[in-house]
Amino acid sequence: MFYWFMKNIVAGPLLKALFRPWVVGVENIPRTGGVILASNHLSVIDSVFLPLYLDRRISFLAKSEYFTGRGIGGWTTRMFMRATGQLPIDRSGGKASEASLNTGLGVLGRGELLGIYPEGTRSPDARMYRGRTGVARMVLEAGVPIVPVAMIDTEKVMPIGRRLPKLRRPGIVIGAPLDFSRFEGLEGDRFVLRSVTDELMYELNRLSGQEYVDVYATTMKNKPAPTR
Repeated sequence: MFYWFMKNIVAGPLLKALFRPWVVGVENIPRTGGVILASNHLSVIDSVFLPLYLDRRISFLAKSEYFTGRGIGGWTTRMFMRATGQLPIDRSGGKASEASLNTGLGVLGRGELLGIYPEGTRSPDARMYRGRTGVARMVLEAGVPIVPVAMIDTEKVMPIGRRLPKLRRPGIVIGAPLDFSRFEGLEGDRFVLRSVTDELMYELNRLSGQEYVDVYATTMKNKPAPTR
């Protein structure tokens, strides 16, 4: 109820009026059943603009740190995350990764939409980075359609490090569902998982028009700043 109220009565109409996002391809999202929406990730507000144009509720997997902050700032972030349908996950690896997978499978098992960012984190420079194979494992285990989604110019609305958004017009391009049923039962094969992930990233790259870099985004983020 809170999600619906924020999307349709409070935040949704205001965001549409202020930023006037453009969107194409909404008809590519199945109207029923579990579906994965796999998107590039340019800005924290990607999870805000995409739900505005969906008739169905969507849940995103978000790092658990967003839900544990203290004080007014922590409370505000926590409420924002819940209002936009985000679910806390532990991204530390190992058993935490398995728990994250199960969280996503639970959403899909209920016949709902699940939003995933295959790059694993926001792009540090608006380029597209190598996809993580967790999304491939999830789509093969769940046996659901996966729909590629390209966010356009959201990094210009809310650049990394900025607290308030700029009035820019972002876009959303929703591609046709991808069919990986030919790999059914092979979710344990790492070569299959990489093949599925690369095919997905190729389609996301085609839709977004971003420059592609064949390394993980976290690698770039963890690089030490050049010395002078």
